[in-house]
Amino acid sequence: MVFWVFGYGSLVWNPGFEYDEKVTGFIKDYRRVFDLACIDHRGTPESPARTCTLEYVEGAICWGAAYCVRGGPKREKLAMEEGEPSEPALTGVIVFTSTPDKVSNKYYLGPAALEEMARQIATAHGPCGNNRDYLFSLEKAMFAIGKVFSLFFTLIIHNELTILSHEDDMVIELANEVRKVLGTTGNGIPVEKKITGSSPVALKSHMPALKLRSLQEAVMMDS
Repeated sequence: MVFWVFGYGSLVWNPGFEYDEKVTGFIKDYRRVFDLACIDHRGTPESPARTCTLEYVEGAICWGAAYCVRGGPKREKLAMEEGEPSEPALTGVIVFTSTPDKVSNKYYLGPAALEEMARQIATAHGPCGNNRDYLFSLEKAMFAIGKVFSLFFTLIIHNELTILSHEDDMVIELANEVRKVLGTTGNGIPVEKKITGSSPVALKSHMPALKLRSLQEAVMMDS
């Protein structure tokens, strides 16, 4: 049995399960948003963290990593519990998303102003760590993906899809806003507010303009 899981949040840098293969790629018509509450890992019920989910936007893309799990239902279950020519490179990929409705989904926070999200992310923490490290780790992972493609895709081929803007710019913008809340300098050392946790230096997007194969739209699971 072959089981593929696409990660666009913490699974990009920390899948938390054994896998046989990892493929960097993207899914179409969805964008990454920090609209999902986390009350048991990076936050608490009193101070929920903001973590990633997907929002349907026609023409958008979301970069991440797809993990292949082979070996039967037991390994598939472990992967599910921890938890991106015109033909798609992969099909049948499963990805987590969340119903964007505050009535039916109590964990859906909805969109908010950049400054408001930054204040929430800068201060929320839970049993598995703080919210800002979740964001900074994602920023670092997206930066690494961008550097890889900058090195290996110097020529643009095919005509199916053009990535004209850097999909991870939103992550970088939010991370930099969190740094402002933390009162950090360029080297990531807190100078005003004594809040523990890492805060790496601001990163610039290295995602080049590419034309690549996309992963087919994934099977969606509700939160």
